[in-house]
Amino acid sequence: MSAGSAMSASKVAESDLQPLAGTYQLLLQACESLRVELVPPSLMEWAGSAKNWVDGAALADRPELLDALIEGESARIADEFGQKPRTDVVPSRLLHHYVWSVALLMSGPWYLARRVPRIRPGDIRIQLATADLAFGPRGFACLPDDPAAGQPGVKVLAHEEALRAELRSAVADHMRPLLAAAGPRMRRGPRAQWGMVGDDLVSGIWYLGRMLDQEEQSVRAAAALLPGPIAPFPAGADFRRLQGRAGRTHLTRTRAGCCLYYAIRPAVGSGLPAPQACLTCPRTCDEERVRRLEEE
Repeated sequence: MSAGSAMSASKVAESDLQPLAGTYQLLLQACESLRVELVPPSLMEWAGSAKNWVDGAALADRPELLDALIEGESARIADEFGQKPRTDVVPSRLLHHYVWSVALLMSGPWYLARRVPRIRPGDIRIQLATADLAFGPRGFACLPDDPAAGQPGVKVLAHEEALRAELRSAVADHMRPLLAAAGPRMRRGPRAQWGMVGDDLVSGIWYLGRMLDQEEQSVRAAAALLPGPIAPFPAGADFRRLQGRAGRTHLTRTRAGCCLYYAIRPAVGSGLPAPQACLTCPRTCDEERVRRLEEE
């Protein structure tokens, strides 16, 4: 499947993507960092058979496919920084990309339209060499007053908390088999793995809110979704405010897991700067966060 071919197909058969089509188009337009090809469900079987594309279920079930995907990520990092990273860094970076993207494909419609798609691993396609993603939306859960309530493939839930529980469950069910497969390669235990999943779920909602100039609203939504530890997620959203200069304040949180971006090191003599720890990393003190935020 060539780059853009699935998106072109989605435009040709956009009616096949209803009733989530408009929501996903808005999500993809707002979130430049969410690089996913939207594919009509009728073409997903074809997308899965294209060269070097596999579905998420196969990725969890077949170690050789996961190893091929990790090797592709290692090669991309080496191309950018001039040398391969540590072996435990690569699967962590790869998993962060997958979890953040797929979680946002579920949390985005929840935030935008109060609809929660239950995306199964078999509904996602990933390119082994590039880690590009493709996805065909299907059914979803919604509230009783949603116009789609009662349509085939639509699950109606009684209230907002039930919808939040559905989102937490959908994300956890999707990630569980992949974490089991990738965990030994990451050299991190279940708490750290699920910490990353919770972080990426929260950060995706926060990112979407910032892109829509709705940061405060998105932070409230994320805090309601994860008000504290809720199994299997070991921590809540836990947003707080930092005091900056001239009366300014900045929202922040501290991640429960780590994507290990700071552990990537450029080749000696390359002239490339070493990546900094993320702004929400436990390694980044509050003073450093304020300094970097106010330099942007």
